[in-house]
Amino acid sequence: MKPRIDLEQGSTIVFIGDSITGAGRFEPVYQPYGRGFVHFAAYTLLAKYPQLDLNIINSGISGDTIRDLTSRWESDCLRYRPDVVNILIGVNDLWRQHQGRLSEAVYIDQFEAIYKRLLSETREKTNSQIVLIEPFMFCNDVKNEMFKDLRSYVAVVDKLAEQFDAVLVPVQKFIDDQIENVRPGLWSDDFVHPKIWAHCWIAQRWFEVIGL
Repeated sequence: MKPRIDLEQGSTIVFIGDSITGAGRFEPVYQPYGRGFVHFAAYTLLAKYPQLDLNIINSGISGDTIRDLTSRWESDCLRYRPDVVNILIGVNDLWRQHQGRLSEAVYIDQFEAIYKRLLSETREKTNSQIVLIEPFMFCNDVKNEMFKDLRSYVAVVDKLAEQFDAVLVPVQKFIDDQIENVRPGLWSDDFVHPKIWAHCWIAQRWFEVIGL
């Protein structure tokens, strides 16, 4: 199978998003990739393609929403002139609504508008290959209000991936396919933050989609 993204000598790969991406990357023991799915993806890439001398950057910051990404898009993404940009964002935008922190929440229309603006800027300023990762929850409770609302954010990401000819990693779909066999508490303690093995599982799904 032909890979969905192309890597060349010295390719720069940026992962940007919230705590699921950052995953403790500022802690000395986990620098520079954190302890999450980026850790597993990055070291697998480096081990598989040592001859390429890849430059892999984790720009995840805990608590970020899509609005927060706008303030650091140039400094934490575009300035690296990335060959591949991976974006995972959306859960905090929604979570703030359900926490009652409404001034920090990003509602669905604004989420789509800001996300689209960032992708347009990326297309205009770089030749980056773009990978969009669906926001997700490890949940199978159809009555869970946040989980129900999350579907609209997932749908936006899916739509933008098509509009911008980006590679889509449909993590929520992958979870939906497994959640009846592996109960939510085994994946995560709070429906959102993956346990270490689940981070590894997400990295495996990323590789399946990317085809590397």
